[in-house]
Formats: sequence, C-alpha cells, structure tokens
Amino acid sequence: MLPLSALRSSVREALAYLTAQPDVAEVEVFASANGNLTVRLNYTSHIPSNGVEEPKSVESFGLGLRVAFRTPHGIQTGFGSEPNDLSLQGVQRALDKARLGAVRDPEFVSLPRPTGARPTLARYHDPAIMRLGNSRLVEAGWRSVEKGLEVFQDSEDLMNLAGSPQGLRDLGLILGGDVVLLQERIAIASSHWPQVQTDESTLVMSSATAMVEEQFAKGSGWSVSSHLADFTGESMAEAARNAIAAMGGQRAPTGSYRVILGPQPLAEILEWILLPGLHLNMFYAGASPFLGKFGQQVASDQLYLYDDGSIPGLAGSKAITDEGLPTGRTDLIQHGVLCGLLSDHYNYQRILHDPKGPEKLGVAPQQAAQAIAPRNGFRTGNGGGRDFSTPPGITPTNLVIEGRRPYSHEELLRLVGDGIYIGRIWYTYPVNGITAGDFSGTIVGDSYLIKDSRLSTPLKPNTLRMNDNILRVVNNILGIGAARRGTVRWSSDQVTWAPEVAVADFQLEEISEYMERVY
Repeated sequence: MLPLSALRSSVREALAYLTAQPDVAEVEVFASANGNLTVRLNYTSHIPSNGVEEPKSVESFGLGLRVAFRTPHGIQTGFGSEPNDLSLQGVQRALDKARLGAVRDPEFVSLPRPTGARPTLARYHDPAIMRLGNSRLVEAGWRSVEKGLEVFQDSEDLMNLAGSPQGLRDLGLILGGDVVLLQERIAIASSHWPQVQTDESTLVMSSATAMVEEQFAKGSGWSVSSHLADFTGESMAEAARNAIAAMGGQRAPTGSYRVILGPQPLAEILEWILLPGLHLNMFYAGASPFLGKFGQQVASDQLYLYDDGSIPGLAGSKAITDEGLPTGRTDLIQHGVLCGLLSDHYNYQRILHDPKGPEKLGVAPQQAAQAIAPRNGFRTGNGGGRDFSTPPGITPTNLVIEGRRPYSHEELLRLVGDGIYIGRIWYTYPVNGITAGDFSGTIVGDSYLIKDSRLSTPLKPNTLRMNDNILRVVNNILGIGAARRGTVRWSSDQVTWAPEVAVADFQLEEISEYMERVY
C-alpha cells in the first residue's frame, strides 16, 4: 500500500501544476490509497470444506480532481480521475477528463474553503492493520471458525440430538461469513487550501452466520472495531449460540405487534429508510418525508439521533472529511424534534442560495447554518474505502441512537409484555419512495416470541415480513435501551451505534410456507 508521504507529495505537485493553468479558476486535488483485506469463512460438517478460504486483498490508489474552469460562457465545473498513476502525466489525464466533462452549473458557488475549525482526532488509526500480512488475515479467519466450532461441540442440546460427538456432523452444522479489514489513506489540497491535509483510518468488520440445517435453525453475529486487537472472533460464537437457540422455531400470524427491534434491525431500518430523508440533498430535491419540518416534532420525544465522526475510539470516526473539512457532531433529532441534517459542502452552499430554501427546510437556511454544516462529505467506494474516483457525497460516520431515559433489556420486555423480539432482518427497502416512509423487509433469524415479558419460543426464520411506515415507527417508540452496539453493513464505512428499541403497533405479515422455502 502506498505510503502517506507519496500521496502528500503527489497532491502538492499536482496543485502547483493545476493552479498555473490559465483556464483553472479553482481546483481541488484528492488522492487516496485503499486496501480491502477479506477472508471468507465456510465450514460445513457434512460436506468437505476448507473452513477458511478465499483470503484476498484488493488495493487501489489514484487521484481525483474537482475543477472550476473559466470559459467564454462563464464558470464550468468538471470532475476527472486517474487510477494507478500519481505522476504529472496522470494529473494531466485527469485534468483532460475534467475539462471534457465540464458543464455550466448555476448552483455551484465554490469549492470548500477553510472554516477556522481544526480536526480533533490524530493518530487514531491502527498501525497493525496498515502492516497486516496474509498470515495474520488467515489467522483472524480461523479464530472465528474455531470459536463457532467450540460452541457447537460444547452444546448439550446438540449432543442430545446427535447422540455422540461423531453424530454432530449429521446435524448439518454450518458456519459462514467473512472478516474484512479496511486500510484507508488520503491527502487533499485546493486553491483555497494550499497546505496538504492527510488522514489515515482503519476498520475491522466481521459478519457471521451459523446453521443447524437438520433443525431449520439459523443464527447470526457481527462485530466492528477500528483496531485489530479488539477482534476476538466472538461474532461466530454468537452466531452458533443463536442458531442453537433457534431450534424448534414457530410461526406467527399476520398482525399488529408490540416488538423489540434489536440493534441490527434498528440499524437496517434507520440506514435504508429514515436516514436518506435526513440528508440535505433530499430536502433540496423536495424528496424528504420531513420536508418543511425543521424545528418541528417528527418522532417520539424519547428519540435522540446524532452523527459524530470525531468521537475517539469509535469505529466510524475520521479526522477530516474527503473535502478536507473537520468532522464533528450533527444533532439530527432531539426530544423527537428535527434539529439538523447531514450535508456535504456542495449541498450546503446551494441550499443557502436557494430562494425556496426556507420553504424546503421550514426555516431560513442561514438560521440553521450550523445545524446543516458540511461535516459528512465523503467519497464512499464500492466495498468500503475513500475512493479517489468518486466526487464527494453525503455519508454518515458514527450514527448514534439514544433515549431520553435508558431502559434495560428486562424493562423493554416488560414494556412489550406479549409480542415479538426481532433480532435479524434482511432485504429492507423503501416502498413508494423515500418520501412516503413505507418499507418492507424479512425477519431471517435471532428472533423470538415474547410472552409474559420474557423471551419465549424462537420465531421460525423467513416466516414474517415487515410492512410498516418509518414515520409511524419512530412515533410509536415505547422505550430505548441503554446498551448500544456498533453495527455495519457489509464493507461500508458507516457505523450505527444501535440499542434495542421497543415499538408499539408494528405491522407484520405472515409469509406463506411456499415463499418461506423460496427465501
């Protein structure tokens, strides 16, 4: 992986060359180097398997330019990138691409300028991940598999079914998943910011699934951290325990339920359904369900929601954005009141100059300037990383959910009484567009019926589908748990720190037995 010094010197030289071009009014140079280290996990007791397979690493580096050109028709803006070449020739090719694709953008104000604020994080990444070799990667994979196998081998429930240690293999024990480590380095400078800024970030993610195939039982587990020393492989042990606990699952009928959303379902629903409506560009486009409601009650007064990329020790933290601006805290919802939005610099500038800005927000944008400040301009890559070939967009960092009053797990169960604990969902998507707030998704595991304020019989996987509305859900909150857990989608840099949340009148629809087999 390229050293930070190579990125820094390349950006410095590129900026000097570009600012000397007669038609360049403004320019921003962004260089990045990313590494994605992945090991696949696949153990099956009844079919020959390797346990750990497909260890692989993917590295990429290059530079991207955002350029404002002087033309006879006024200022035109363009973006160009060049992979695998940080030389002056690479810069020239990226400039040619930007010039060729330049267009007149009446909403463009300027590239980011210094705000006077300074980053609060330094040396927060894990050098051990930056130096990681193949042997340590494979070792991390085996650590996960062995943790899961230990749980299977020590389970009295499985031994009672199998009759002997040798009979365990006939139960169809399956362990699957992956361990992903991200290595990220960036350097950035611009006409307004000639001193090169740099940042390094790391991330360790594990996603695990376990099955007892003969019992139609499935469980899952996950972990996320910024340092390799915090990775224990415990996610696979968690998945194995959940698979064993899921044996003998029952179906539940269509209905309106009191439910507890576990950390993973809560994170999925918020990230896919709620959060897009809290991006400033969605307000500008008139496509948010919260249009015109800035400063108004939009959720239960128990809900606190904020994003903060500057918290030391949290896995989604970054020192600076991919626009060179310091990260920080943006309060989104407090006491159920909409009080902030996630933004990048481009959308921040254009809402400030939009004549319809007060109508779209519900308040004059200048009055909400700090609440919508550009703290989330990132260049998210496919599979994670900070991608030189992508212009900045709005991406959360550490999305944190808190309650006005923290509830214990037992207190949440008492709030529900009789209902369903939803522990794992998938294929969550908006229905009728983001503006409507409607969504659907399938409960796939780690879920239980709740009876007399206790977890009772496991819910059979793939037998219930969610069909509800996010606006109704966030207004029907009964209580929010005290304990939060870092949750991340596959190869995404965004981390949601999610508790358990009890919700009333949650709409669930039974899936037919035929469709259950399809899922």
